[in-house]
Amino acid sequence: MSKKFVPYANEADVLTIGGLTIENRLDRITIDGDVDLTLDRKGLEHARALHQLLGAALAKLEGQKDLPAALPPPAVKKVANPFD
Repeated sequence: MSKKFVPYANEADVLTIGGLTIENRLDRITIDGDVDLTLDRKGLEHARALHQLLGAALAKLEGQKDLPAALPPPAVKKVANPFD
């Protein structure tokens, strides 16, 4: 990972690994897309980046004292289409 991505640190960071988009939030990390972990240097690079990201997320989660059983889904706000 070229940029320092600290899981659960803010509502702004976005990281891309292959075709994955990882969005940081204060209460969740959203991972969307896909990535091929090919048997080559690019695949190794992607695997290392994912390993680093997931290791940091796991450390943060394991370091919390009182994790709830589950968070509610994020609130979704519908806005009017400005092109209608």
